[in-house]
Amino acid sequence: MTILDGKKVSNDIKNEIKADVDQMIAKNEKVPHLAAVLVGNDGASMTYVNSKVKACERVGFKSTLVKLSSTISELELLEQIKKLNEDDDIDGFIVQLPLPKQIDTQKVLMTVDPDKDVDGFHPTNFGKMALDMTSFIPATPFGILELLERYNVETNGKHTVVIGRSHIVGRPMSILMGRKGFPGNSTVTLTHSHTKNITQIISQADIVISALGKPNFLKAEMVKDDVVVIDVGITRVPDETKKRGYRITGDVDYENVSKKASHITPVPGGVGPMTIAMLLKNTLLARELHRIRQNS
Repeated sequence: MTILDGKKVSNDIKNEIKADVDQMIAKNEKVPHLAAVLVGNDGASMTYVNSKVKACERVGFKSTLVKLSSTISELELLEQIKKLNEDDDIDGFIVQLPLPKQIDTQKVLMTVDPDKDVDGFHPTNFGKMALDMTSFIPATPFGILELLERYNVETNGKHTVVIGRSHIVGRPMSILMGRKGFPGNSTVTLTHSHTKNITQIISQADIVISALGKPNFLKAEMVKDDVVVIDVGITRVPDETKKRGYRITGDVDYENVSKKASHITPVPGGVGPMTIAMLLKNTLLARELHRIRQNS
């Protein structure tokens, strides 16, 4: 059994990006600039945005954090986003979700310039991704692809079962695993809460990608021998033995499923660390596309 170590691979990617940035600095070129918009004081969002800022510092990116009040109006937020769209120094930016109730999230994401949408959430980027065109792939699916590629996990002709149909993970993964190329060329079944005989479908899978958010949903008896398991779920489960009062658990019963799997991601330390690394990679791509447009 091989553990797909997202922590190690994400560090490798950051080192590779830093080497690219060092070359830019040596040539006196502009380094990538990533901005993040944080609305309100949600603890998890603040932690996540802070890790993005630290990751930028590590690889040599310029970073900007735009902190806004939770009481901001939708119009004011849209104005802030338009300013970022028009700022030529910023290559890409993200709007940290979730947003307060008074804000229409879809309207906000639609306002982001697709050329700066390094989260890959804009319909223009989603459409390009579906058509195999150059685009920003959402960071978590992008990270999963990178793990499969770097560990040389065979996907050609395999049956991939995706559990969960969110716009952020499930749907993009179902498209990406079926695309031509590697990783890809697999036959994909997208399952969700209304899927009948889901256990039977999972039992036939060569690759299972679970993005359900239900702790320990995937049991050993549900999968076949030598299955590849990608666990995207991250849930806080109360645990009085831990200092924080909780532990992080994935969708997969790791202890037992790992005994049958050929490859598996741990939680934490699997898909999670890859997300920020791939956001940096998208920002590097945004900077390159920005440079090409300026020189054309």
